[in-house]
Amino acid sequence: MKTYQTTIDIAASPETVWHALTQTMPVDPTPFGIIRLDGAISPGAKIKLWSDVAPDRAFALTVATLDAPNKMVWRGGMPFGLFTGTRTFKLTPNGAGTTFHMAEVFTGLMSGMITKSMPDLTPSFTKFAQTLKTTAETS
Repeated sequence: MKTYQTTIDIAASPETVWHALTQTMPVDPTPFGIIRLDGAISPGAKIKLWSDVAPDRAFALTVATLDAPNKMVWRGGMPFGLFTGTRTFKLTPNGAGTTFHMAEVFTGLMSGMITKSMPDLTPSFTKFAQTLKTTAETS
């Protein structure tokens, strides 16, 4: 099982961060490291995402969990659970602000082979979190 994650404190309420994550990011995804995002972020929705990490590849995802303003989960991968990526976004109140945590866990019978060929997602995760922080703190 391979996992990437990032955590950052944001000087904004969970509601403000949630808005930046679910409303601002889909409209203007580029600063988040996402080239394009098709589909609405709503419970059970199917979305497609193109990222800076793999600009020529669309990732078909499902919004598996949407618990505003606390948690959102996106899931995608291969049939029969051969390879699954599960990205979890968590917002936790932290005094006058919010702690944002994002993690992606790759599982399945083919995960070891597939994750060996993947680039390191740490810089992409850091960019996403920093952009979310800047967006929420300046809105």
